[in-house]
Amino acid sequence: MEQAKDTFRPAFGGWLWGTAAGLGTIVLGLAGIGLTVGAAGDWGGWPLVLTGIAVAIALGRWLAVMSSLYELTAERLILRRGIFLKSIDEVELYRIKDVRMNFSLLNQLAGIGTICITSSDETTRNRELNLRFIPRAKQRREMLRALVDAARRRRGVREVDMFTDPL
Repeated sequence: MEQAKDTFRPAFGGWLWGTAAGLGTIVLGLAGIGLTVGAAGDWGGWPLVLTGIAVAIALGRWLAVMSSLYELTAERLILRRGIFLKSIDEVELYRIKDVRMNFSLLNQLAGIGTICITSSDETTRNRELNLRFIPRAKQRREMLRALVDAARRRRGVREVDMFTDPL
């Protein structure tokens, strides 16, 4: 079996602090606690429902994070997903055509990003593969690019872009 160069999963803390949805979840939870403890009037414990909703959202995101694991070897990017029903997809590195990175201002502050991969592999032939909420995304993107280049050189693979002249 190939030796893993890097193993990582999406960052729950990065999602919580680095996205509008995560910050909204924090605000929702704090609002429920604040309304319960503060002058909530005749609402009783109903504001705690807001906190319960925030906890449910956070728990759902945490489960999504725990169900995704990415492993990068010299030859493949291996995507392991699922908790009860597991799936394993592999993208051969020499087939990767493009590696992009997207990140918002909040993502940058939290140190996370989305690595977007386009390849000719069956896993991503008709769509882009997005690895979201990845910690140290810039470094991981550069490592992936270097491994893709090395895999192509080892296999003697060259990419040729074909286009037709409309004239």
